[in-house]
Amino acid sequence: MQILWQACWELLRLEYFVLRKDFRRIHERVRTAPLRNPRPGETVTEDRICHAIDVTAALYFKNVRCLQRSAAAARLLKKYGFRAEMVIGIQQLPFLAHAWVEVAGRVVNDKPYMAEIYSVLTRC
Repeated sequence: MQILWQACWELLRLEYFVLRKDFRRIHERVRTAPLRNPRPGETVTEDRICHAIDVTAALYFKNVRCLQRSAAAARLLKKYGFRAEMVIGIQQLPFLAHAWVEVAGRVVNDKPYMAEIYSVLTRC
């Protein structure tokens, strides 16, 4: 249950920047999130963290887009010691942008073929 509260808190912390469309600050908050060492006996997995973000986003008071969801997931994964990167990519025709999270080059919060569909703009 604690992981669900942490997921909710991460979504809420990013809400201000999402509402202001301050993408630079969202990027900065993910990039500067500290990578913590896992605590002894801690059993939180990547899947459990991503699932907590998904559940929280589904119950959130408004629609959660991929950028907010991925930023929250990356921050929470780093908090639990995973070397997570939020990736932002674009597709040219039709123009689309998308964000997802990777750990060790593997997509953890979306479909595994995201890097094949989108050209990567940035990682943080």
